[in-house]
Order: sequence, then C-alpha cells, then structure tokens
Amino acid sequence: MSKIALFGAAGVVGQSIAAAIGAHGQPYRVVGRTEASLRKVFGTDPLAEIVTWNPDSPASVQAAAAGVETLIYLVGVDYTKFQLHPELMRKTLAGAIAAGVKNILLIGTVYPYGRAKSRPVREDHPREPHTFKGRMRKAQEDLLMQAHADGCINATVLRLPDFYGPGVEASLLHGAAKAAVHGGTADMLGPLDLPHEFVFVPDVGPVVAKLVNTPAAFGKIWHFAGVGVTTQRELLSEMERQTGRKLKLRVVGKTMLRLIGLFVPIMREMVEMNYLITEPLIMDDSALQRLIGPLRKTSYAEGIRQTLAAEANGRTIESVSLRSHP
Repeated sequence: MSKIALFGAAGVVGQSIAAAIGAHGQPYRVVGRTEASLRKVFGTDPLAEIVTWNPDSPASVQAAAAGVETLIYLVGVDYTKFQLHPELMRKTLAGAIAAGVKNILLIGTVYPYGRAKSRPVREDHPREPHTFKGRMRKAQEDLLMQAHADGCINATVLRLPDFYGPGVEASLLHGAAKAAVHGGTADMLGPLDLPHEFVFVPDVGPVVAKLVNTPAAFGKIWHFAGVGVTTQRELLSEMERQTGRKLKLRVVGKTMLRLIGLFVPIMREMVEMNYLITEPLIMDDSALQRLIGPLRKTSYAEGIRQTLAAEANGRTIESVSLRSHP
C-alpha cells in the first residue's frame, strides 16, 4: 500500500514530486477530483495508485488518506476563489488526522509574508500579508501549524518562489517561451528589469522527497529558492540567444492590469499581487541546505534550454517531468 500521498497531484509541482518518489521505486498515491486527469498523467506508472476524492465529504477525505503515513498537500483553487484555501486545509486536516496520517507537508508560497522587509528573506521574516490572497494563504498555514502544535500531526511548509520549466503554463515566462519558439508576441508582466528569482519545477521533487524523510523538518517552515537572482529581461535575452530569434514583447504594468481587469476577471485578480514584480522578494534557503545538504538547482541557461525544447516538441509537463529523474 502507498505510504505517501500527493493531494492535488496532477499539477506541475505534483508531477515533479511524483517523479522523485518513483525514481526510488517507492509506490505513491495520487489524489484528485477527477480520475481522468489523474490517469492522463499517471496512468502508465505502475507505482502510482490513483484515488479520487471530494474534499467537501469528510468520509471521502478520510478514505483518500487511509493507510497513508505522509501527505503532501498541493491542492489548488481558482485564482478568483482564494477564500477556499483555509476551508480546504481544515477539511483535509480533519480527514487526515482521523485516518491516522502522521506527517503532512504543504507546498506554500511567499504570499503570507506581504512586502519584504529584508533582503534576502529568511523563514523568520514577519508574516504580515497586506493582500487578501496573502491572508488566505496565511490562514491556511496557521491551521496546519496549529495542528502540529496541538500534537495532532507532524506538519511542515516548503515555500517556493515563482517557477518555470517544460510545459509549465502558469509561469511568468511561458508566453515568452512560446513566442521564442513559434513567433508572435509575448505578453509579460513588467517591469522586466527588477531582481527576481525562479525555481525550475523538476528541481522541486528531489527536495520534497528528502524533506518528508527528515524528521527534524517538521514543525518548521522552509524555503527553496531559485538558482540565483536574475531578471525577467535576462531570461528573455537567454531565450533570444538560444533561438537566434528576437522576441516581440507586450509589457503590461499595474495600470494596464487594472484596465484589462474590467473585462477579464483573472487579470483583475492579479493586480493585488503585482507588488511581487515591483518590490522584489528574494528568498534565503541556507537553512534548508543545512538541514538536508546541498540542493541541486538547474542553471537558468539549462532550464531555459529544456523549456524551449519541450515547447518545440509540443511536450507537456506530464511527458517531461515524469522522466526527469530516471
């Protein structure tokens, strides 16, 4: 029986984690709302146990977690429905605890910090979110860590910055990768020249696989930062260098986001988080390195190469990341 379960597994980070777990020959359970989406990604992997759940049903949550020792939580919500994050965590925790799950790891974001008060940002940075989305993510974390403090379950959080990689569509760089390979104009969130960092999605899985097997990780929050500080402009230049194609750009700032948001709801939702573009938040992951040792991080040049190659071949994340760690 699978001792580790990925709730919300079908996303790109979940697939990277599954690849790292499967590389060691370890069976794992993937949990999601629809069987079809799970089978599309994991159906050919004999190590994957496919389970569906209804997070609104306590019995369904408990059944999905039955027999599991470690639960990795990657459950996403629509960007317009962030109020669901705390409630989904509350329901999942209740079911996991009832099922006897020992450990839970949340893949988190920098949203709960709010504006950076230092650079780089360490795990002891104040969590003072000034946005609705940040408050919802903080509430989610608070529920998790309170369950740990109460002795109900061992809990930890791994925070990630913005990410990119082969087939990763929810990335600031995805439109540019498409334009670099196929032509056309890339829509970008600006400004492009301020410091930023990105994590290469296939690098996440091995870190999580180590973290969940490190007892000292629980009860704390950890950072996994990008390979270094860069800018969007520098990465666009790398795409141009590798393809020999000059990119056509359409750069959108906060004012334009507001205008577009009058007609496109998802753009309106992005306005409050635009500060992460204009007020850089750079993470320090030295504590994680001290805990689990050296962190393998793909260089930006190599990450761009793999991203462009996948775009050129029409490959999606499920056909790339699951073969990243043979």
